[in-house]
Amino acid sequence: MSETLEIKTDKQGVATLWLDRADKHNAMSAQMIAELSQAAAALAQNELVRVVVLAARGKSFCAGGDLGWMRSQMDADPQTRAREATALARMLHALNTLPKPLIARAHGNAFGGGVGLLSVCDVAIGADSAVLGLTETRLGLIPATIGPYVSARMGEARARRVFMSGRRFAAAEAVDLGLLAQAVPTENLDAAVWNEIEPYLSCAPAAVARAKAFLRHLGPVIDETVIQHSIAELAACWAGDEAPEGIAAFFDKRPPSWG
Repeated sequence: MSETLEIKTDKQGVATLWLDRADKHNAMSAQMIAELSQAAAALAQNELVRVVVLAARGKSFCAGGDLGWMRSQMDADPQTRAREATALARMLHALNTLPKPLIARAHGNAFGGGVGLLSVCDVAIGADSAVLGLTETRLGLIPATIGPYVSARMGEARARRVFMSGRRFAAAEAVDLGLLAQAVPTENLDAAVWNEIEPYLSCAPAAVARAKAFLRHLGPVIDETVIQHSIAELAACWAGDEAPEGIAAFFDKRPPSWG
């Protein structure tokens, strides 16, 4: 039984995958990362599931990586860092290659890894009050394992506007960046998500899965070489000098040395 997620599937085959660490703003811990990988595998194999919606409980969609989990990597040995970075990368890959339409329902904050989760979805619909950001560089990190998916979603030129600066941006800009397909009033969010779901219920499931896989083949290459590079980049950041300082400053509620 999952402790960080909840999956509910209706009679039409629409499965909603709920991030369920509301008290932590759905920050991704090692356990949530593992459970997301398990959920992706189970949903992929479930022939009754036609569409998957990625949603979140509480005030935030996803605040990114759990900083307690990341802080533990500062003192870990290289093998542990590589293992943890690999788990994160494999989870993102599993969601990106899910042979079902994956539609995000985003609200509140989506930072760092939360933007990564939106980027592996086929369509992301957001509340117009949502706030987003690739905030890793504020902590001495980079958007490493999520980077290939963020770049694929936005394109390099648009990604450059937000990938390195760590600045937060509103839902309307996220639409302009290509991260969100729409930004709608919160009261219209479920209806907008349903409008994305409904057409798939008239489509042949195997044809949808094949079309999705074919489109990935036509798009930017995210192969094992790219994934391994992203893993190495995250592990290198964890082993560097800036990430320990940035994460310590966050917990100490003080500016980092560079701020």
